[in-house]
Parts: sequence; C-alpha cells; structure tokens
Amino acid sequence: MIVNFEYVGVDVSETLTAFTEEKLEKLFNRYEFLISATVHFKQDEKAHDAGKICNIELSLPGPRIFATSNERNFEVSVRETVNDLEKQLKKRKEVYKTH
Repeated sequence: MIVNFEYVGVDVSETLTAFTEEKLEKLFNRYEFLISATVHFKQDEKAHDAGKICNIELSLPGPRIFATSNERNFEVSVRETVNDLEKQLKKRKEVYKTH
C-alpha cells in the first residue's frame, strides 16, 4: 500500500495521516487491484461552516478513481471521501467480474 500525502496550506498532522491510512488500508485489503493513493488536504478560507477539503485519487488498472469532500473538519471529510471511493470501487469490481 503506497499512500502519498500532500498538505496544501495546512499544517502536517501525524494523527490525520494515521487516521487516513487506517481508512485507506480497509479499501486496499478489500480491493486487491489497488496500486496506490494520493491524498490532498486543503483549507478553503472562504467557507465558514465547512472549508476542510480532502481529495483522494486511487491508482488502479484502467482509469483512476477520484473523490473529494468539503466538510467542517478533516476527519469527516476523509470519511465521506472514502465512502464515495468505495461506491466507485464496487462498480469497478462489477465490471471486472463480467469480463
């Protein structure tokens, strides 16, 4: 499991990194065809109630899968993004099964 983290305008957080790796490890264990993940954390200064943005891009055979979420804190944002990725991975796995 290769995970690259990029913090854009946000301080690097070991706890956030560990939390994200834990969530992604479940995906990597469930879907063996995943190669790597790139995680971007950003802060949107204009959004007062939200503004914590998490972008995750998964590398796998075929087109890459991407999801993003903008929530009130990074943990919720990571959770929402991973849920979106899992939905996309389920669809992709169905495509693999039919061929």
